Amino acid sequence: MSVASSDIIICPMTAAELPQIIAIERLSYPLPWSEQHFLDELSSRVALPLVALDAEGAVLGYICAMQVLDEGHILNVAVAPEARGKGIGRLLCERVLADCRAADAAFVSLEVRVSNHSAIELYQRIGFVECGRRKRYYENGEDAIMMEFIY
Repeated sequence: MSVASSDIIICPMTAAELPQIIAIERLSYPLPWSEQHFLDELSSRVALPLVALDAEGAVLGYICAMQVLDEGHILNVAVAPEARGKGIGRLLCERVLADCRAADAAFVSLEVRVSNHSAIELYQRIGFVECGRRKRYYENGEDAIMMEFIY
C-alpha cells in the first residue's frame, strides 16, 4: 500500500532504491548503515522499511522500523538534505505509526541523539514522549534519549 501527500508517495522500500538511500544515509550519519544492513532490513519478516518518493521516483527519505509482537521500534530515519523541513520525516513516522497500529502494536519506541534537536522536536510534535536515557549509546559516547508513542 502506498500513501501520497501532494507529490510525495510513501511506499515499501525496494533494493532498486538502495543507491539513493545509501547516499542519503552517508550524508545524514557519521557512521552510516552499510548496504548489507539495508538488504537485511528488506529480507526481514519483522521489518517495515519505507521510502518517500517524489513524483519522478527519486528517494526523498526513508524509515526502517520493525514490529515484534505488540512492540514497534523505529531503527533509522533520514531525509535528503535538500528535502528537509518539508514534512517528509513526519509523513514517514506517521505511516509507521499507522502500520504498527493496524498490526495491533501497543506502542512504538525509538532512540535519538541528545544533540538531534530537530528530530526530538519532530517526535514530540507527533506524540512521542521521553521515557529514559541510554548513557554513551552512540559510537562517539553520546547519550540517547529513549522515546515512546503509546496508542
